[in-house]
Amino acid sequence: MILYIAEKPSVARAVADVLPKPHKKGDGFITLANGDVVTWCIGHLLEQAEPEAYDPEYKKWRREHLPIIPLEWKQQIKPKTRKQFNTVKKLIKQADQLVNMGDPDRVGQILVDEVLNYAGISKAKRDAARRCLVNDMNPAAIRKALNDLRPNTDFIPLATSALARARADWLYGINMTRLCTLSGQRSGYNGVLSIGRVQTPVLGLVVHRDQEIEHFVAKPFYEVFVTLVSASGESFSAKWKPSEACEPYMDENGRVLSRKLAEMVQQKVQGRQGCVKAVSKDKKQQKAPLPYNLSALQIDASKRFNLNAQKTLDICQQLYERHKLITYPRSDCRYLPAGHFDERAQVVTAIADTCPDLKAAAAGADLSIRGKVWNDKQVGAHHAIIPTSRRMDLSRLSKDEQHIYELVARQYLIQFYPAFEYLVHQIDCEVEGGLFIARQKQVLNPGWKALFPASQQTDQEGFSATPLPQLTQGDTVDCREARLDEKQTSPPKHFTDATLLAAMTGIARFVVDKDIKKVLRETDGLGTEATRAGIIELLFKRQFLSRKGKEIRATEIGRSLINTLPERMVVPDMTAHWESQLEAISEKKLRYQEFMLPLSEGLNQLIAELDTADFQQLNGLGKRPAPRRGKRRSPGTRKRRVTDQQAAN
Repeated sequence: MILYIAEKPSVARAVADVLPKPHKKGDGFITLANGDVVTWCIGHLLEQAEPEAYDPEYKKWRREHLPIIPLEWKQQIKPKTRKQFNTVKKLIKQADQLVNMGDPDRVGQILVDEVLNYAGISKAKRDAARRCLVNDMNPAAIRKALNDLRPNTDFIPLATSALARARADWLYGINMTRLCTLSGQRSGYNGVLSIGRVQTPVLGLVVHRDQEIEHFVAKPFYEVFVTLVSASGESFSAKWKPSEACEPYMDENGRVLSRKLAEMVQQKVQGRQGCVKAVSKDKKQQKAPLPYNLSALQIDASKRFNLNAQKTLDICQQLYERHKLITYPRSDCRYLPAGHFDERAQVVTAIADTCPDLKAAAAGADLSIRGKVWNDKQVGAHHAIIPTSRRMDLSRLSKDEQHIYELVARQYLIQFYPAFEYLVHQIDCEVEGGLFIARQKQVLNPGWKALFPASQQTDQEGFSATPLPQLTQGDTVDCREARLDEKQTSPPKHFTDATLLAAMTGIARFVVDKDIKKVLRETDGLGTEATRAGIIELLFKRQFLSRKGKEIRATEIGRSLINTLPERMVVPDMTAHWESQLEAISEKKLRYQEFMLPLSEGLNQLIAELDTADFQQLNGLGKRPAPRRGKRRSPGTRKRRVTDQQAAN
């Protein structure tokens, strides 16, 4: 008997639908006509054991217990899904052949593998297991995946990476959360101070941005604009470009801070004659942006529809699992396999039939265009999020589901549109030794941008319906007017869902260590595609973050916590370094012990740093929940189970 083990029931049902019928539904499994069986996990059926599983004394939160470092790691069955675990375990022992059908990512791999390991089967049986990678829930895609099974042992490095991550998160989250909570309570804080290797640096980003805004002092800067008139009477505007000699009077962004200097230039050129030093006309192209990965989709959904990251992910899961309208959503990839190019006609037809607003765009698609998106070398376990060939009446979807489907579908369609082409016309003029530049952009071919309303295009600066005059080098111009504009430097903006996600994916910008910064440009960022939304939501649940309209701001609790912790715990360098090492493990460039040993040894140093930290800023903050009737719990054990498991992020 072949046993197919999916990550969740919806995937199991989709897999069973393409396998021999009739089916016989069991309690937690589906038996196929040929005797094979499809079963499922319900997310993780196992979890890292609680500290008290290693020593009953650890049930009490005490400083002298720390650091808690297991010598032999234990897992435990999640109480809520124990029944399904027992079903899967029984079927595993009965099966002749096992097929891991977890989602095609690090978590999906370990989620099924850990059940196989915990079930106590022979090494030979475990090594004979196969792996099926399903990115698309459509029947044709599932059949294709089932015909392309790989040895599950090929994915041991990926599973090892996931295991290292889970254990490292446990060590860091539980030890640091217990220590900070105990220190906070001694200083008068009421509640649990959750610490995580990702959640805490994300909170740090928000706190530091808020404080940067509060401490920002606006400074005036000055720009000089001139109105130039050609010999034929055509006038145009040009902007002064300060020379290197002006650098002592400029900031790091090239803005002139000296009003006296700007006034001198204004007075010097007023009414004077100049000449054209250079004229250029450059044709430029902008290729269509690639299809979405999850973070890019979440960012656009936030900008367009004010949907937070978790809401967008939930909608994507519905479109993927229930409606089967998009491919696997938790993807970090923006490329497509070369083989998918052959399916483009079916996908475009499905878009036209499903989404009336994109029917004309689908009809205008040039399916002969084959851009850089079709690249097997850029595709790992999963590919970009695209529509499937399934058709559906869009009215059956919720409004939010319609919005997300349309975003994904449009991003796919633009792959079959030509590049956006435009002309950049620039005239450089010299007046009394000063350089003045006029630049105008003209659209030559809207290309893929024709699919987007002008209101959604953010890069329209410099585009003008009024062309510059046709001048040549050496022509004379008269300066009829010189205008001085005083402006104010502006503070950075508070984070929103979109900009916080962008910061997490482009975390290299916030990393101090130059070596890590260089590595991170090639890696996934802070957190993963699958975890970022949950981490942001967790910080809201912990009352570390709050919303003010679209803005995300740190609460007094969140701010006080970040200001209390050692700097290396609140900046992304450490966790970013972890991510690069975990990626190296999955690529067999680093061994498990080379990652875990330094981490375990470093816990003592971190604990020593925290022992000297002053948590008085948190005095009086937090809320002590009302004790359960007839039972009073101490602050250190309140919500202990939730904290121990969820802090490890």
